[in-house]
Amino acid sequence: MAFLNSLKAPYVLKADGLAAGKGVVICKTVSEAEAELTEMLANRKFGKASAKVVIEEFLDGIELSAFAITNGKEYLVLPEAKDYKRIGEGDTGPNTGGMGSISPVPFAGADFMRKVDERIIKPTVEGLQKDGIPYQGFLFFGLMNVKGDPFVIEYNVRLGDPETESVLPRIKNDLLEIFLATAEGRLSGVNLETDERTAACVMIVSGGYPGDYARGKLISGLDSVSGSLVFHAGTIADQEKIYSSGGRVIAVTSMADSISEAVKKSIEAASKINFENSFFRRDIGSDLV
Repeated sequence: MAFLNSLKAPYVLKADGLAAGKGVVICKTVSEAEAELTEMLANRKFGKASAKVVIEEFLDGIELSAFAITNGKEYLVLPEAKDYKRIGEGDTGPNTGGMGSISPVPFAGADFMRKVDERIIKPTVEGLQKDGIPYQGFLFFGLMNVKGDPFVIEYNVRLGDPETESVLPRIKNDLLEIFLATAEGRLSGVNLETDERTAACVMIVSGGYPGDYARGKLISGLDSVSGSLVFHAGTIADQEKIYSSGGRVIAVTSMADSISEAVKKSIEAASKINFENSFFRRDIGSDLV
């Protein structure tokens, strides 16, 4: 509490454990932060995940996600993406695991991504070597663009979701070949080819998510989608019928020459997929247009 009072609003509280992507709370006032801290620490709001809480500086900027694949020495920078974590349109309401994503990100031009590479990705791979960690696989960099400079919000050792659903469709290379090159130590010989078009992912979720939601809702309209990719996230099959089995149920990705057109195609496809109380955001990417 004393440390909270030494900071300026707003306040960022982060559960120091796995919380299904929902362990971060941004508080606008110190009283709100004190109440939230009590909920997380004393009342175990996130269970074991919030047995320890990190209090962080609030950075005012635009978030994006950067990705690389490394064999521990060499690395390949993959396309970047921007995801949308809030449940409501206009980035309102509680955080979710992600309601959609856009790739590429217009404000992440060559100069910005060079800073990301030189200041963050390269030192990270060198740091792994220095610490004797023979890591092979994906590196996820959750970044904030603060006045043209990248700041690290989080690291992860996987691809992001729903960023993956807009990043991978843009990679023209055979992904298996990239994996083999990583495993066999010849990653520097890979020339990454990317589709210049925009990929827009829209996530269809269960009503009530990220709070309590119902499962087992019959999903219709999957066969009516064409020209878009449909990724199953929280679904289950039973006798050739598909039912919802999670909060985030279906991800729809479309490609087009502009953000607006790609999002429009994904919304049109998502509108054909139905289950009781389903919901998706229609404003994914609107802040980038």
